[in-house]
Amino acid sequence: MSAFFDTNIVVYAFIIGDKQRTARSLLKSGGVISVQVLNEFANVMTKKMRQPWSEVERFLSVIRVRFPTAAPVTIETHADAVELARDHAIPFYDALILASAFSAQCTILYSEDFQHGRRFGGCAIINPFRRVA
Repeated sequence: MSAFFDTNIVVYAFIIGDKQRTARSLLKSGGVISVQVLNEFANVMTKKMRQPWSEVERFLSVIRVRFPTAAPVTIETHADAVELARDHAIPFYDALILASAFSAQCTILYSEDFQHGRRFGGCAIINPFRRVA
C-alpha cells in the first residue's frame, strides 16, 4: 500500500491550524508526491498564504528531504489526466494528481478535492480531515 499526497495535504503541514497535526503525521508515514504538488505548493504559499519566497524555499527544502524524489509529470501522465477529466467530469489539475497517483501505483490518494471513499480503479480517495458523524 502506497499513498499519494495532494497539494492540500502538504500545504496544511506548514500552516498553523486544526489540520496541521494530521497532515504532518500523514507525511511522516511516507508516500509519494509529484512535481505538480511542489509547483502548486509554491504557488499557494506565495499567492494565497502570502509567504515570502525565502520562507517558501525553506519549506520546499524540508519537503524535498522528506520526499527526495517526486513523480514527474510526463506526456503519458498528461494524456491519462485528459482521459480521467473527460470520463469522470473532474477538474483537469485534480485529474493530473490522480493520474500521477496511478503512475506511481499508489492505492491511496489523500486529498480534500475528491469525494471521500470514491475509488478510481485500485486507488481509493481518503479525506483525512473528514469528520466522522
